[in-house]
Amino acid sequence: MIFWLGDNMASVEVKNVSGAAAGAVEFDSALLESKVTPRLLRDAYVMYETSRRQGTVKIKTKGEISGSKKKLFRQKGTGNARMGQKRTPVRVGGGNAFGKKPKDWSFRMPKKAMRVATRMALVGKLKDGEIVVVDQFKQEKPKTKEVALLLKKLSVAGKSCLFVVGDYDKTLWLSTRNIPRLSLTTAAWLNSYDLLKHRVVV
Repeated sequence: MIFWLGDNMASVEVKNVSGAAAGAVEFDSALLESKVTPRLLRDAYVMYETSRRQGTVKIKTKGEISGSKKKLFRQKGTGNARMGQKRTPVRVGGGNAFGKKPKDWSFRMPKKAMRVATRMALVGKLKDGEIVVVDQFKQEKPKTKEVALLLKKLSVAGKSCLFVVGDYDKTLWLSTRNIPRLSLTTAAWLNSYDLLKHRVVV
């Protein structure tokens, strides 16, 4: 929830592990006036999706199928329709006429555009009230049940959720990896794809 303060300032409510209010984080309200460009967000999303494609598909063409290139039988005099080699695409077991080959689908956007897209995605989440700030959630040992209980108390259980932490925490990673629709990332690795892929950011 966003609260508007004086002197061009706004704040976001901070919750504790019990789901109760535990303070607020202030930020410049001008951030909420930032323009969100859907086209840039789409380009960033497509860039990350295409980078995930393996592109390893391979279908043999006529020139790659095993077998002789010799004409099956002479052109005239047999009474049959004329026929060439057995590797032709019109025959069963022949090569593909336009077989797919391995391809690199990935492309890269400028770093500045990627940073702007991440900022826009954050602003969009902030405007829609889909950012939940939690104060100090620590675990001594991996416990998936504790994380599931936290999500329930924050009223985000069942939603696609992105956990953003300051530094990599192996204990927390082990606790979250078995919960459906929940992903864990660090602030340094935060990107527009993860923000757009998940409904709520914690």
